[in-house]
Amino acid sequence: MTSLHAVLIANRGEIAVRIARVARDLGIRSIAVYSEPDAGALHTLIADEAYALPGSTSAETYLNMAALLDVAARAGADCVHPGYGFLSENSGFARAVGEAGLTWIGPTPENIDTLGDKVAARRIAMEAGAPLAPGTPDPIENWQEARDFAEEFGLPIAIKAAFGGGGRGLKVVHRAEDIEDAFASAGREAREAFGRGECYVEKFLTRPRHVEAQVLADTHGNVRVLGTRDCSTQRRYQKLIEEAPAPFLSEAQNEAIIEGARGICARAGYVGAGTVEFIVSEDGTVSFLEVNTRVQVEHPVTEAVTGIDIIAEQFRIADGQRLSFDVDPAPHGHAFEFRLNAEDVAHGFVPSPGTVSVFEAPTGPGIRVDAGVRSGSEVPGFYDSLLGKLIVWGPDRAVALRRAARALAELKISGVRTVVPFHRDMVEHPAFAGDHLGVYTNWVDTEYTPARTTGVEDIEHSYTERETLVIEIDGRLHQVGIPVGFLGRGAGAPAPAPAPASADAEAPAPATEGAVLSPFAGSLVAWKVAEGDTVAEGQPVASVEAMKMESVVVAPRAGTISLAVQPGEKLTRGTVLATIS
Repeated sequence: MTSLHAVLIANRGEIAVRIARVARDLGIRSIAVYSEPDAGALHTLIADEAYALPGSTSAETYLNMAALLDVAARAGADCVHPGYGFLSENSGFARAVGEAGLTWIGPTPENIDTLGDKVAARRIAMEAGAPLAPGTPDPIENWQEARDFAEEFGLPIAIKAAFGGGGRGLKVVHRAEDIEDAFASAGREAREAFGRGECYVEKFLTRPRHVEAQVLADTHGNVRVLGTRDCSTQRRYQKLIEEAPAPFLSEAQNEAIIEGARGICARAGYVGAGTVEFIVSEDGTVSFLEVNTRVQVEHPVTEAVTGIDIIAEQFRIADGQRLSFDVDPAPHGHAFEFRLNAEDVAHGFVPSPGTVSVFEAPTGPGIRVDAGVRSGSEVPGFYDSLLGKLIVWGPDRAVALRRAARALAELKISGVRTVVPFHRDMVEHPAFAGDHLGVYTNWVDTEYTPARTTGVEDIEHSYTERETLVIEIDGRLHQVGIPVGFLGRGAGAPAPAPAPASADAEAPAPATEGAVLSPFAGSLVAWKVAEGDTVAEGQPVASVEAMKMESVVVAPRAGTISLAVQPGEKLTRGTVLATIS
């Protein structure tokens, strides 16, 4: 129990649901907020109370400090939990919460300033003796500075948002001619997701694994490390699968990561939950990456192997209590977390907002589902694509993988396309499920071929909705998957329910030859060419954005381009952006 009585949850989706449930365990009243597209969302129903934030965009709602504090005052909150993303790493919001007389469930504003700022964190890590890849000591002012850095240290380079995380505002550049566009795109993504667009540059190490350590530190000087996680399975540098403890590390590597994380947080006087991230390069070198001054999306996978409720510990720490455990917990068994994103694997993981017509979670030993949706939930295109997370524990990695395969086979999500077919592939892929980890941070983007579970290279077939028929042949039951509607309706059978409308699920209308189509529902960010320009096949011509991620659209053919859409215009999947003649 704590002395806290009512928490404003300054977030949405599955993390808001998670916080509300922990608050109930602790006897704390939970207060949710919601934007107009989120009215009636699951987190608003799980919380004890819910208050509207007028507007739809992040800036109008979940990034609106004044509106959030107004709700906190009206609802009688005495503390604020920011979750992850949005304002969770904004020191200005943390200070405003304190100035309003409320308790901030997170690290101090000073912690956020020194460690949440990637450049300042590098300085702390250097003072703590952590190994570091070359990088700029301060945020850069313009793309030319990034070009100069590349000329000194070589390509590839990583352009990173100084105040970001979760892959937002991160661009890896392999060609000098792409530096200017990457710098501009990283800044735009960072401003949209975090409200600040400063970026810095560091040398990108090839084929790196992403390994991190979970830290909890209280106000009594106790700094505990809850082991490691491997988060190398990513696309566009956003995590898809995490596991704990991180497999296939040497004792020296494991100790360097755990003690490096402890040293950085102790030196910074850190308080709260945080994650210290490292990369482990192809040659085994361990290099500090950054500190995330908040709870991570993947915190449940650590909870599964330690038995420690990280969110509950956040409340204890904020209340001035000691951690509930005295030493670093030893991991028990092995666990995986599979992010359930509304993204279309068949079309390059493009966002897929719409209506979730069916959400059926798997069951069984070692299975946990943290979800922000249920059957009938709307997935708006204004925010990120995470619907929920499937967490699977087993006594060892092999058993956990087998349980994961069964759980993913049982999981059913319809109405929006998700990354579940990818996960089903990966739990049997030798690069992931073999006796060593062949996956690295851009492996999905460069090497993944969706061919294992589908039997064909086109994973599109995995999205065909099927109904399962159970039939008996010679005294033995057989299950047969039939595409929905394939057999038609028998006499007297009820008509099937109409599929829910989803702008992104609709097939694009037939387009004229040479049409440049939007790959998903969203908005046009910018043109990379001008009206009447001559373009080459495969040349980048536009940037489109949805669910806080930008994607580049390329020319389907060579010719002269005629633009049909203006920057800022809303798009559906298949919208004709331009025509090339």
